[in-house]
Amino acid sequence: MNKFVLMAVAGTVGLGSVASADTYDLQSVFGLNVPSIGPSPVNWADKVRMMTGGEVDVTVHGSGDFVPPFEVFGAVSTGAIPMGFDWIGYWAGQIPVANLVGSMPFGPSPDIALAWMFEGGGLEIIQKAYDPHNVKIIPCHLVVPEAGGWFNTEINTVDDLKGLNMRIAGLGGQALAKLGANTQLVPAGEIYVSLETGRIDAAEFSAPQLDKNFGFQEIAKTYYFPGWHQPSSWDSIIINQDVWNDLSEQHQNIMVEACKSNIVDNLGDQLNQQINAIEEIEAAGVSVKRFPDEVLLAMKDAANEVMQEEAAKDPIFKEAYESLTAYVKRVGRWSDLQTLPR
Repeated sequence: MNKFVLMAVAGTVGLGSVASADTYDLQSVFGLNVPSIGPSPVNWADKVRMMTGGEVDVTVHGSGDFVPPFEVFGAVSTGAIPMGFDWIGYWAGQIPVANLVGSMPFGPSPDIALAWMFEGGGLEIIQKAYDPHNVKIIPCHLVVPEAGGWFNTEINTVDDLKGLNMRIAGLGGQALAKLGANTQLVPAGEIYVSLETGRIDAAEFSAPQLDKNFGFQEIAKTYYFPGWHQPSSWDSIIINQDVWNDLSEQHQNIMVEACKSNIVDNLGDQLNQQINAIEEIEAAGVSVKRFPDEVLLAMKDAANEVMQEEAAKDPIFKEAYESLTAYVKRVGRWSDLQTLPR
């Protein structure tokens, strides 16, 4: 079997593994100490090692260890790194459908996103977009709904969005731009200072569990919900296709099953942590509230317009968009039937 081992770690990558182990490096786009997301690829690698009886040993490296985080996809594509861990939406420039899967405004809840991905044909559609890049994708971490964002100004009407300088990415950013906001992508490490200095008026980043660790509660007045721009999202393991093809069918299946197990673990952790984080944020003096329905409906109309425009540009985006929206509508009937009065 071919080995893709970077020279920088040659001689050390196999330490601690069985003598016959197939060894691989994986670089995450995230630091390994980032709550919830950071440990996720490490946990997956541990599961793969256990489930293969030590025959496959993946060494996980954090953001920037080999290449800058936003170059991980290209490095996996060429084989410079055999494996990576990402937020799918980062690769929207090369793979338009990644934007939809990474952050579909008013999209599916995590349970429906999970069902569509593995049972509703989603993964098969998405893989077609990755094939030309020589990359195998395994959805491996399902992210719960994000917050709507941190604001230093109240949003009471749609007009309050006009001229608003907000850090937001993806399709949600495009939708807000249609409503008159000035959107931009500020790196995570610069969001705090940008809010503090007034460079931006608002910012979305992630779910409360992650947001509070950046200290946004120290400088923002209001924390809005729901996370309309990203009600669910995927992080994934990406593997160079030549590496994937070189694996036995058994080891391929184990990697997929390890991801499914990983999804269960991280969903439980995320749901447990969010309310604790919200209570800490409120204790810091931040007002936690929902966007007015009028504003949410305007956002939804703008988002639908954006997604239809994107679908017209890319056939795989179109196929995934139509498949997912039809799936949400069909499967959503089950939720409607089971809704209990409150």
